[in-house]
Formats: sequence, C-alpha cells, structure tokens
Amino acid sequence: MIDLHTHTTASDGSLTPAALVEAATRVGLRAIAITDHDTLSGYEEARQVAEAGKVELLCGVELTTVYERAQAGGRAWSIHLLAYFGDGLPPPVFLDWLEYWRQARRRRNERLAQKLQQLGMEISLAEVEMLGGEQTGRPHFAELMVLKGYVRDREEAFRRYLDRGGLAYVPREKPTTVQAIQAVRSAGGVPVLAHPGRLSWDQEEEEISISQLVAQGLLGLEAWHPDHSPANARRYTAMAARFGLVVTGGSDFHGVYTPHVTLGATSAGARVPYEVVDRLRALIRR
Repeated sequence: MIDLHTHTTASDGSLTPAALVEAATRVGLRAIAITDHDTLSGYEEARQVAEAGKVELLCGVELTTVYERAQAGGRAWSIHLLAYFGDGLPPPVFLDWLEYWRQARRRRNERLAQKLQQLGMEISLAEVEMLGGEQTGRPHFAELMVLKGYVRDREEAFRRYLDRGGLAYVPREKPTTVQAIQAVRSAGGVPVLAHPGRLSWDQEEEEISISQLVAQGLLGLEAWHPDHSPANARRYTAMAARFGLVVTGGSDFHGVYTPHVTLGATSAGARVPYEVVDRLRALIRR
C-alpha cells in the first residue's frame, strides 16, 4: 500500500515532514511521496526519517498552474500538477525555477499588503508571513484582517477586498500548465495531472484538454483520490490506458485539516498498489 499525494507543514498540512513519515510507518505504508504545494523544502527532513525506517520516500511536489485553451473562448482553469522525481531532489535548474515562482508569489503579497495599507489597514507582510510562512497567501491576509477587526469573517475579506474585483485584489502570476510540464520533464521528472475530477470539465472538455496536455508531455493521471467516486476512478483509469499514461493516486492528506481523510486511503477507501512506484521509477529513469 502506498500514498503518492500528501502534505506537511512545509505547505498546508498539520504534520511535520518527519511526523508524516512516522505516521506512514504506523499505518503500514510501503511508500509515500510528500507533495507539498510549490516547495520541496520538507524533503530532506522526511528523507532522513524514511531512511531510518521502513518507508520508501519519493521526492515530489504539487505545482499550481494555469491552463487556458483557445477553443474554450479563453477560459482559464487553475490546475494542480503533481511532479515526481524518485529518490532524490531534482537538478538545481528546477529548484531555481521553483524559487522564481516563490518570489513571484511574494511580490504579489507585497503589492497586496501595500493596497490594504492604502485603504487604511495596518497590515504588514511580516505579520501575515508569521501566519503563513513559505506558503503565505490571501487566506492568511484574510485571517489577519479578521484578527484585527477590519472584517467580520474570511468571507467578507475575500468578497470586499481579496477576490477578483475586490478593492485590494492583485492577480497572481503562475506558470502555465504546459510550462510546468516542460520544466518537470526537463528535470527528469514525471508530471501527473492531479485530481482531474475537481476541474468541472464536461466529458468533451476533459477529453480535449487532457489529450492536448499529453501532446505537451503529460505522463500521468491521478485516478485514485478521495474526491473521485469509484466510477470516476474507473473512468480515469480507462482514460489513462487510452493515452498511455501512468495511473497514480493518493489521499491528499493534510492531517487535522482534512479529518475525513485517512493516510493511504483514496477513492472509496481504495488502496494504490505498489506497482505504481515501479512504473514511476521506470519513467524517471527513462
């Protein structure tokens, strides 16, 4: 049994990387991938614990991207792309690529703090980063705005200030999905479309979009996920077979932040077979 989609305190999970590996050992997982959002900062801590225990650790990350399709009238989707790099960190060129986008997120946060200050709010980026750390974003601004009494709740913070059309809205610069696929492939990794069932595509949009991403280098599809029904998991498994993609899966575990999710469990409690790790390793070595 394996779990190829988990999160730690390096992004938005509640367990440290070391604690997550220990938890995986307790529940009997043979292999895991830590796939924190847009960062690999938890990998080394997790690797040291994994090497001392009985769990294989794959290096991974979940990338936030934007996908636009001209045939869809310019409509854009926020797509998460899982990237797997096997038993070690990717080359420095990919780490530099990640750092560029981390800095882009921080530049956006600086502009957002400035806009809120111009609106009369005593909100500093340093205060917000105390709440959000490396993953500081709009939810942490909203949390601080509530704590300081500028808004009643997070919903008001987003509606009046932080969402598109709000008084302090700043668009986020993201890599396109194709750019991310190409960066992962260039670094020797395996790019996998995460939880496609969340994208609200109809079947025609889904087929066209995934086929176009495959043409750009997509290598896998996450079929097993807690948000996918057993029927959807079977459909994505069949789609992966048609496109020649590796099928992956995981719990999308965030610790106490996802109390309904069990480490190692996916669609309707399905378990991901270890053979998926072998398939990923073969693609990484290719």
